[in-house]
Amino acid sequence: MADRVGSINMNKKIKYGAVILIVAILGLFIGAQQSGNSDTTIQAKEARTQLANDSTVVLLDVRTTTEHLTERIADTPLIPLQELEQRIHELDSYKGRTIIVYCRSGNRSGSAVKILREHGFKALNMLGGINHWKSEQFPTITGPTK
Repeated sequence: MADRVGSINMNKKIKYGAVILIVAILGLFIGAQQSGNSDTTIQAKEARTQLANDSTVVLLDVRTTTEHLTERIADTPLIPLQELEQRIHELDSYKGRTIIVYCRSGNRSGSAVKILREHGFKALNMLGGINHWKSEQFPTITGPTK
């Protein structure tokens, strides 16, 4: 009986330890995803500073047309992520310049940065996307493009 109770307690400890380990691994994974690679990511504040101080920096929106028309950062061209590979030639004039890519939350723009870098562009993913931009109280515009 004592062996059985000891075995049950040991199983509970193992399960508890496994849960703790899984939570810790998930926490590290999520933290790594959010912090991103500093070579390929940029915070909204730094992006705004670069845009203000360096006229060669370009901001690119990779959301849908509907999202772009609903709200966007001013003077940003739009190439939806699902069209980027086919329309990459439209960005040829930006080769050699820094392209800061944004979407709603930073996921699609991360994928876009990979595509752009594979095609020789210097691209950065704006972490948190337009959501983070707006949380910093930075301006956005709405309506049709010019």
